[in-house]
Amino acid sequence: MSNSNIGNNNQKLRKPVVLMSMGAQERKGHDYQVMTHKYITPITDIAGCVPVLVPTCCGTDDLEQYLDMADGVYLTGAGSNIDPALYGQENETPGKAQDKQRDLFDLPLVKAAIARGLPIFGICRGMQEINVALGGDMYQKVYAEPGFNDHRENPEDPVEVQYAPAHSVRVAPNTWLHKLLQADSIQVNSLHGQGLKTLGKGLEAIAHAEDGLVEAVHAPSLSPFLFAVQWHPEWQALKNPDSVKIFQAFGDACRQQVKKKQARYGNAA
Repeated sequence: MSNSNIGNNNQKLRKPVVLMSMGAQERKGHDYQVMTHKYITPITDIAGCVPVLVPTCCGTDDLEQYLDMADGVYLTGAGSNIDPALYGQENETPGKAQDKQRDLFDLPLVKAAIARGLPIFGICRGMQEINVALGGDMYQKVYAEPGFNDHRENPEDPVEVQYAPAHSVRVAPNTWLHKLLQADSIQVNSLHGQGLKTLGKGLEAIAHAEDGLVEAVHAPSLSPFLFAVQWHPEWQALKNPDSVKIFQAFGDACRQQVKKKQARYGNAA
């Protein structure tokens, strides 16, 4: 075997590229596109990937070009709610911020990423976006629904208290998540007023809160890795063994995507 062939067979695996869509924020009369630091660092420090922050204010004209460079998609939480018109409801929380530019970018992003077989990981709003993109709908005010608890944080509490463990989540047995975490239940934080009602096509609930609210979904029939949670595993992720396992699993799925590309296209991938 020639040296050149040895080099080709042992080519270095590049770090996966993960798209992170940003959100709108207004500051002193200026419009910003932002992404919180706490969401970025687990992607670099635990998943071992390279984050690419994607502005959602420019529409979807370049969506496919972004996806050409991507090995995974990461949909984070945010302070805004999805426009209820996108899932056929009237707005029951008019005082809550919306980010329609992110809605109109992320919902097509989910569908396009699934079509390409890319790993997708969603947190909080990100899970809700996945659900709506796949035809599901939402409880706009979980706290006002009979039988459900109030899953919101106290806005007066310091951030360390807001993100502290708030309730347990039951992990469905014999599921991917149960095998990953090796636990029947885990303790999670809780900072959301909305939640999944009707699941989108292809989604399966694999974890529930004590009151029965869906806390995690996956879609093995749609993608090799499509997983989303309602809690916030990104918060001090390195200190939480469950969060570490989740972000490592996402990073591993993205690395598998890199391997597939490099096997197909070589070093040009």
